Amino acid sequence: MNHPTPLISIDEFAQIQNKDQLLIVDCRFNPAAPEESYQSYLSTHIPGAVYAHLNNHLSDLSRQGKDLLGKQPLPSAEQWAATLSSWGWSPELTVIAYDDSGAMLAAARLWWIMHWMNVPVQILDGGFSAYQRAGHPVESGAVERTPTQVAPVAFDSNKAIFTQDLRHAVDNHQVCIVDARPQDRYLGKNNADPVPGHIPGATHRFAAENLQEDKHFCTSSDLREAFIKLIGDRDPSTVVHSCGSGVFACQNLLAMEIAGLHGSKLYAPSWSGWTSDPENPVTTG
Repeated sequence: MNHPTPLISIDEFAQIQNKDQLLIVDCRFNPAAPEESYQSYLSTHIPGAVYAHLNNHLSDLSRQGKDLLGKQPLPSAEQWAATLSSWGWSPELTVIAYDDSGAMLAAARLWWIMHWMNVPVQILDGGFSAYQRAGHPVESGAVERTPTQVAPVAFDSNKAIFTQDLRHAVDNHQVCIVDARPQDRYLGKNNADPVPGHIPGATHRFAAENLQEDKHFCTSSDLREAFIKLIGDRDPSTVVHSCGSGVFACQNLLAMEIAGLHGSKLYAPSWSGWTSDPENPVTTG
């Protein structure tokens, strides 16, 4: 199977002559001030970019806490089709997403949702800060694209796993879970999570470890070495990524794809979904 590279460099992006064939999506998001994120976009962004809000476009918060879906439930197929339509998406377009956090938040989430429907997306390596440092043009104001007709999308069930199926897989030692949260949360030494700890058997790789100091991704060879050290000789298809609510985990999954380790899954409800069922076991330390 052909796996297009998930990253595009600032220089590669700048050399694209026909930007009309692109759908550029600004995914900058500040969890501490969610609505200020959109204001930052309105102030300055890459020319032609539409805006993706983590809570409003890349999640369905109306389902928060329901059906063990966790605190950041994914959008439904119908909702996602409506969002794509509002952005003027069509299958012929190349989608390029960026944020300012090394794709630890909304950019990787957008990448994964499109990956879930088997549509490739490229992440602008280094994000908006690197783009600005390179001196490329910016613009302000909201971008309005002509809406398209997008039918309800089909998601690939092989790319996601949910709580009941994961519980069965954990009980039968069928998966290798990689927890993307900061180490103190994984160990249960931080009260950021209502229930401390992690899923039994889960190993740990904080998503920020996939980045260099300037928020560019580490090289594919370095990422491959790190993940092989973590998962051993397991088939990548047995690897499941988790975090607090299914956001950080997308970046670890993205990093494995960059490393050429294809086929791992996202546990979208993540820790918030797992601990919604008091019958699910937890581990600390």
